[in-house]
Amino acid sequence: MDLSTTYMGLNLRNPLVVSASPLSRSIDNLRRLEDAGVGAIVNYSLFEEQITNEIYEMDHYLMAGTESFAESLSYFPNPSETNIGPEEYLEHIHKAKKSVGIPIIGSLNAHSDGGWVTYAKQIQQAGADALELNIYFLATDPLVSSQRVEEIYIDILKAVKMNVTIPVAIKISPFFSAMANMAVRLDEAGADAVVLFNRFYQPDIDLESLTVIPNVLLSTPQAMRLPLRWVAILYGHINANLAATGGIHTPEDVIKMIMAGADVTMLCSVLLKNGADYAADILEGVEQWMKEREYVSISQMRGSMSQKFCANPESFERANYMKSLRSFH
Repeated sequence: MDLSTTYMGLNLRNPLVVSASPLSRSIDNLRRLEDAGVGAIVNYSLFEEQITNEIYEMDHYLMAGTESFAESLSYFPNPSETNIGPEEYLEHIHKAKKSVGIPIIGSLNAHSDGGWVTYAKQIQQAGADALELNIYFLATDPLVSSQRVEEIYIDILKAVKMNVTIPVAIKISPFFSAMANMAVRLDEAGADAVVLFNRFYQPDIDLESLTVIPNVLLSTPQAMRLPLRWVAILYGHINANLAATGGIHTPEDVIKMIMAGADVTMLCSVLLKNGADYAADILEGVEQWMKEREYVSISQMRGSMSQKFCANPESFERANYMKSLRSFH
């Protein structure tokens, strides 16, 4: 039975890819994930804002009060010369490549034009097999048009592609008014893969302290319906690979995504809940399902239930809305 797949030109032993998460912060965890059978790992994200904040914080503590005593200015290093930056992340990529034999994909979340390019080049130099652009942009300014938002994504992708030679995936949110057109434009701009979808974590309000607080909720299996639909719709319309992420918790979820047209299925919440070793159970379930139904390869299944090939293509569009409502009892 052939479970292999190709993702951004990388040959993977199977379509299980660990998405960017705290799971990849430990080299031991990377080895456990490899032993559990996953095909590739997306490293945790490098955040430009975190680097910037660390620099400002270091500058504050090094320089605060030094103007009071002239001789104290020579006691401390120049903030610009201190080891604050992406070095820890890049070294982790370097160590990961030495520690495991499966592909390691870097993940970058920047906020400046220069940051996207600079850190992308450094991640490539550190040895990453590919790069995922984790674009987390929330258009809160009422003066920023939807057209401008789309241009921001395209511009970031083009700038990075011009400066690196490794494959580049772009992870996007579902909040586009014309998702199919946006996917085509990203494909034309050079994306090697489109990852559907980025989850925007929503804040909460603490009623005791009356403050806005972060609130991370892990995905549930119901979350996979959104990427499932768009993977199925986009299959056959773009050359870029399709990666499905969000709500994939079981072997059946993986199989559905592959049949919809995904080249890889990304796991996160289920592994955070059950541990890295649980990937082996998912993989075993996929193999068993294929064996019972006499499938010989992943490629045989891929896209068979996409909008392009399913018996009722309208099921992925508005016609299914009425059927869904009528089916509820």
